[in-house]
Amino acid sequence: MRFFLAIFTYFSYIFIIAMYAIKAVKYLSLPTHLRWELYPVIHEEKYRYGGSCFEQVDWWTRLRQKHYLRSLLYLLKEYFTLGEYFKKNRSYWYSLYPWHTGFILIITFHILCFFGAVALVSGITISSSSTGVAGIIFYYAIFFTGIVSFISGTIGGAGVFIKRITDDGLKAYATPINYFTYIFTLVVFMSGLYSWYFIDPTFSGYREFWKGLITFKFIRVEPGAAAHIILFNLFLVYLPFTRSMHYITRFFAYFLIRWDDEPNLRGSELEQKLQTLLNQKISWSAPHIKTGKTWGEQ
Repeated sequence: MRFFLAIFTYFSYIFIIAMYAIKAVKYLSLPTHLRWELYPVIHEEKYRYGGSCFEQVDWWTRLRQKHYLRSLLYLLKEYFTLGEYFKKNRSYWYSLYPWHTGFILIITFHILCFFGAVALVSGITISSSSTGVAGIIFYYAIFFTGIVSFISGTIGGAGVFIKRITDDGLKAYATPINYFTYIFTLVVFMSGLYSWYFIDPTFSGYREFWKGLITFKFIRVEPGAAAHIILFNLFLVYLPFTRSMHYITRFFAYFLIRWDDEPNLRGSELEQKLQTLLNQKISWSAPHIKTGKTWGEQ
């Protein structure tokens, strides 16, 4: 079993990183998007009072200052608070937010476990009574993120599932695969909660498991902990085939669609991309569209 857990864990982490990278490259290589064209844009210098670069004569010839840090901070705030949901559907937000937090923290928990294992290999003792500050920080960071992620994910997952099957407005947009995802993630969080409470209350066993992965000296783990490891690995393999890609594509949507206001100047890279699209042949027809012509001709 210990060899299976190790190989499966290696595979799941490599798989999700590779799949997310492939999908990100695919999205970035798609044809030029349609912009939102909603102003003011947050990176504008005159954003705070609702202004824009259009207030200036010949604005496209002027050097434009973009506040990317403001944009990034806004996006991160939205990412970690789900403010739009809070404003538009607060009852749903009460379930969605802890579920969302559980996702973020369970990934953080496993990243910290990896670095905690690196610290163990380096000779740092990780415990609440460690003589080194690094050991104490790792102990409480892993302890906090693990417990909060399991509890928050369990509560939020159950809440989202119940909300989806009882709210007619939300139910209309849910598919069978959505319900499977809710149940599956709920089981993942609950298995982690069980493993922590009944088997490994300080996560010392899980840190040793990660240490074994780093040193290639695989160890045996308790059946309950092994079940959580297998479920979480399956969760990582499953994620790229769900809507969870929005954790990454949200950045594309904001910076490349919602806030993209780059002018289409003569000779620019944008003009070349658009011209390539306009040169494509039309392969279908309608009363207002003739097949065989290019989009530019049409």
